[in-house]
Amino acid sequence: MIVADANLIVYRFLEGAMTERARRVAERDDDWVVPPLWRHEFANVLRLNVAEAGLVVGEALAIYAEADALLSERERDVDITDALRLAAEHSVSVYDAEYVVLARSLHVPLVTEDQELQRKFPAHAVSMRRFVETAGGTLPETPFSPVVRERRSAYGTRRKR
Repeated sequence: MIVADANLIVYRFLEGAMTERARRVAERDDDWVVPPLWRHEFANVLRLNVAEAGLVVGEALAIYAEADALLSERERDVDITDALRLAAEHSVSVYDAEYVVLARSLHVPLVTEDQELQRKFPAHAVSMRRFVETAGGTLPETPFSPVVRERRSAYGTRRKR
C-alpha cells in the first residue's frame, strides 16, 4: 500500500513524459490510498489542461471518471487538525500535509514528485523513481525526479480583528 499524492495521480491518468514512471509505480504496488482532497486537486489540473493544453472537456470528464472509479473506494479521511499542525511545524501547505499525515498514520510511503516533501519528510516521502528502484525498503542513492509544484497562493495573511 502507498499514499499517492495528486501529482502521481495526474501522471498516471494524463498522458505525458512521466506517465510510464507512474505506471511502473502501479505495477510495483497498485494499492493506492488517498485523502479526499485528491479530487479537487486532480479536477483543477484537468481544468488547467482544458484551458491551457487543449484537452477537451469531455475528455477531461472521462479521465476524471476513470480516476474516480479507481480511487473512490480508496479514500481515507485525514484529521485536519493533524494536517494543520504538521503544515505549521514544517512550513508546507495543509494540502501537502494531509498526504504526509495519511502516510504516517498508515505506516506506508507517500509517493510524490514534490522535492520539498521528500526533503522535509525523508522517512515518509519518496519519488516515483526511488519507489520503483527501492528493494526491501532501502532507498538507493539516485537523483530526485522533476517536481510538480502548485503556484504560490495570492491570499494575504491578514487576521480578523
